[in-house]
Amino acid sequence: MNRRGFMKSSAVAAAAAGTGGCTVEKIQDDSPQQRARAINSIAGRSLADLREEYRHWLFDDYIPFIYKYVFDHENGGFMCNTDRNGKNNTTDKNAWYEGRGIWVHSFLYNKIDPDPQHIEVAGKSVDFIMRHRPKDDSFWIRPFDKAGNATGGEGDIYSSLFVANGLAEYSKAAGKEEYWDISKEILLSCMRRYDREDYDYEVYYGPEEKHKRPARVLGHWMVLIRMVTQMLELRADPELELLADRCVDAIMKHHFNPEYGLMNEVMKHDLSRADAPYDQFSYTGHAIETLWMLMYEAARKNDAALYDEVCTRFKRHVEISWDDVYGGSFRCLDNVNRNEWKTDKVLWLQEEVLIGTLFMIEQTGDTWAQEWFSKMYNYVLEKFPLERHGYPLWLIGGNRKVEFTPGPAGRVGNFHHPRHLMLNLLSLDHIIANEGRASGLFG
Repeated sequence: MNRRGFMKSSAVAAAAAGTGGCTVEKIQDDSPQQRARAINSIAGRSLADLREEYRHWLFDDYIPFIYKYVFDHENGGFMCNTDRNGKNNTTDKNAWYEGRGIWVHSFLYNKIDPDPQHIEVAGKSVDFIMRHRPKDDSFWIRPFDKAGNATGGEGDIYSSLFVANGLAEYSKAAGKEEYWDISKEILLSCMRRYDREDYDYEVYYGPEEKHKRPARVLGHWMVLIRMVTQMLELRADPELELLADRCVDAIMKHHFNPEYGLMNEVMKHDLSRADAPYDQFSYTGHAIETLWMLMYEAARKNDAALYDEVCTRFKRHVEISWDDVYGGSFRCLDNVNRNEWKTDKVLWLQEEVLIGTLFMIEQTGDTWAQEWFSKMYNYVLEKFPLERHGYPLWLIGGNRKVEFTPGPAGRVGNFHHPRHLMLNLLSLDHIIANEGRASGLFG
């Protein structure tokens, strides 16, 4: 079914059981016949050529730049406030980027390339950040100078969760299981804080930016479910299985708004619908990112029903957020009923679409996913790599047209971009190893 047909039907019908008045049509393009059909090319490229492009962007473009300009080989840690010329605008570091960097380089070592340099980089960042571990349920202090002295106060829940996520992956890379245990301790500490009645969070990307209120936030469940899924892949743990189920329930049953078939970013503490303006707020970027993470969780549990429901909602969010005029996905729908969008384009969201669609291709050969991966991949390569302008790396964002501005830029992203490259390299390896056929995981 083409996009227009899907959009018309999805406006009047609802996705999967329990979605209320606005359902999303289930597109039957992952039939047994489709799953058995071999895929020889994606996005106009052979599988081998597409894999080579991904390899190039990771190993010829991203990693050399990080190791030369961003990683602090003396003190450990990542100086992400670095421009595209390699100049450190500042040498400050941040708990967010330390945790993210630890995860990236540990995952790189574990799953892609067992070069000792990757684990050395991750380990030095671990040593750098662990000096600041909170002694109670406080969140990790966020900013530091180059030497590791704190230059600010307590961060937010993301600070601690990103560090914990990195430590769990590092535990496997370093062969030090105690870091998995520390990761779990940090995670449970965050949940105690998150569950307090006085918990609040500064929503800095919505219709009332920088507004604090007691809230459940989709972006928090997003980080939690991905972290827990990966931790459970490393070690069985009944307590974390319960937390994974809780995350899935919160995302699929509560943050999903059946009135218009989209995810609300912010809910009340009891997971009831938030008051205005947040009852009309859908941060589509987080929704798309969260939904591909639930695909991975469904795969971990071999839960075909969850996978199908998640894919249906993923498709709707991808199509709703697409810019029909200039291409690419919008990240933020401030008001659903008034159709008020933030129209900037951020790289990370485009890459979340690419992760989800390629994973669907890997699992079922889904023809919708093939179409949308091709559309997004070609758009991204046209707009974001800086190679054509004489620079390394990719733009991390831009205006609606993603117009390039010459000169230095402010920050290097050390998480979403390499995660996209690594996860899709793995998916391509799986597809190629299976001779272009679907995985068979879901029948």
